[in-house]
Amino acid sequence: MKNVFRSLFFFMSVAFVFQSCEEQHDNEVPSDIAINNFVWKGLNLYYLWQAGVPNLSDSRFSNQNQLNNFLYGYSLPETLFQDLLDKPISKFPNPEEAKDRFSVIFSDYNQLEGILSGTTKNNGIEYGLYYKNTTGNQVFGVVRYILPNSDAASKNIARGAIFYAVDGIPLMGSRGNINANNLKELLGKNVTYTLNFADYDAGDITPNGQSLIVTKTTLSENPVYITTVINSGTHKIGYLMYNGFYPNYEDQLNTAFGNLKAVGITELVLDLRYNSGGSIATATRLASMITGQYTGQVFATEQWNAKVEAYYNANNPGTLINLFENKTNTNATINSLNLTKVYVLTTKSTASASELVINGLEPYINVIQIGDKTTGKNVGSITLYDSPTFSKKDSSNKHRYAMQPLVLKIVNKVGFGDYSNGLEPDELLKENLSNLGILGDPNEPLLNAAVTRIIGGGRMLPINPEKTFETIQDNQPSNQLKNEMYLETLPEGLHLIK
Repeated sequence: MKNVFRSLFFFMSVAFVFQSCEEQHDNEVPSDIAINNFVWKGLNLYYLWQAGVPNLSDSRFSNQNQLNNFLYGYSLPETLFQDLLDKPISKFPNPEEAKDRFSVIFSDYNQLEGILSGTTKNNGIEYGLYYKNTTGNQVFGVVRYILPNSDAASKNIARGAIFYAVDGIPLMGSRGNINANNLKELLGKNVTYTLNFADYDAGDITPNGQSLIVTKTTLSENPVYITTVINSGTHKIGYLMYNGFYPNYEDQLNTAFGNLKAVGITELVLDLRYNSGGSIATATRLASMITGQYTGQVFATEQWNAKVEAYYNANNPGTLINLFENKTNTNATINSLNLTKVYVLTTKSTASASELVINGLEPYINVIQIGDKTTGKNVGSITLYDSPTFSKKDSSNKHRYAMQPLVLKIVNKVGFGDYSNGLEPDELLKENLSNLGILGDPNEPLLNAAVTRIIGGGRMLPINPEKTFETIQDNQPSNQLKNEMYLETLPEGLHLIK
C-alpha cells in the first residue's frame, strides 16, 4: 500500500512540476503569436508524421525564444499549419505525390464541431463532382440524394440531376486541388445561389436552360438514410443506406438494426457508397451491430507517432486498441445481427470510417464489396484546441482556432492497414450517370448486383456505364471534413509527454 501511495505522490509531483513549467513556458509567448504557438506545439506532440518534418523536430528549437522568432515569420496560422505538414495536398496537388491529404485547421471550432456531428449550413443537395473530360478543367455536379427537411426537399430536384454552373458561372477545377479555380467559391456560398442544369446527352453534358434557386439553412443530417427489406423466395434481404458516422445518431442506427433483426433478415446489404467517414468509435459499434459474436475481441488498432506509442506502451497499451462492443455510446444494448457475411456497396466517395468497417471485419466474416474502389484513407485525426491539455476544457477565450490533424494510422486484427490507394471491390461496378436508379429499389444497379449474388441468379446483372468520368476526390468543397475519421476525445495523459 505504501508503494501505491508513493507512486501516486510521485506522479502528482511530476504533474505539478510539469504544469508549473508549462505555465512559465507559455508566459514567454507573446500574445500576437499565441495561436501560432498552439499550432506548433499541437503538431509537435500529436502529428502522425512529426518525425518527418524538420521544423517539428524536438531538437529544432533550444528554447521558447527561438521558437518565437520562428513563429513570427508567419502572419497567418493557416500558412504555418500548411508549412508544418508532411507533403500536404495544398503543396502537392497530385494525390499520388501528396502524403497528407486530410489535415485541416479552422478559425472557428463551432463550424468544425458542427461538421463532425453532421450539422452544417446546407441546402440539402448531396452531390458528386466530376471532370467533363480527361484533359480539361470543366466540372459538373450530379445530385446523389436529397436531405429531408431541407430547402431542396421542397423543390423539384431529384437524384440524377446534373448541374454545370452556379449563378451562370461554369464550374472549373484544377486537377488534384479542390480549392483552385472557382469550385469552393461558388459551391461554398453561405446562403442562396442558382444552379444551372444540363442533360446527359449521349455521354456529353449539354446545358438545357433550366435552373433552380436553392438556399442553405442550418441542417442536421440523420445518416440513417434508408432502411428496407427485400423479400425474394427464402431470402429476406435487409438494406441499409448509411451516410455518416455521427456519434449523436448512434441510437437511430441501433434502432435500424433492431428493426432488421426483428423481421429476421437473412442477409444484409450495407450501402456506404456516399459515406466518407466519421467517428472511429461509431464505426466500431456498427461492426458490432453487423456481428455480435466477437464482443471484446480486437476490431482495430491505432498506430501513432513514436512519442505517443512510447508513452502508451509504457503506461496503458490497451488505450490504442478498439474492441468489438455490446453497448452504444448511450449505454443501450447493441442490436447485433450475428452475421457471417455482409455485402457492402462502395464508390470512390467511400472513405475513412467506412473503409475501417470493411477492413476491420475482413479477418472475421466474409465481406463482399460491390461497386468502385474506395478513397483510400487509412489515417485518423483528433480535434486540438488551444488549452494546456489540447482539449476544449479551459481553451483560450481570445480566439476559436482548432486543428484537426492526422494523428494515427489504423490497422485491423491481423495488422493490415495499407490501403492508401483504396480498397478494391470484389465486383467492380461504377455508377452509370445515365442510369443511377432509385436508392433502395432492388433494380438500382449496385443494389441489384448484390441481390443477384444473394439469390444466385434470376436477374440480369447490371452493366457498366458506356462512359465514365473522373471523380473529384473531395465531393464537397464547402465541407473540408467530409473524409474525416476521428477520435471523439483525446486519449488521457498525452499532454504530459515532454
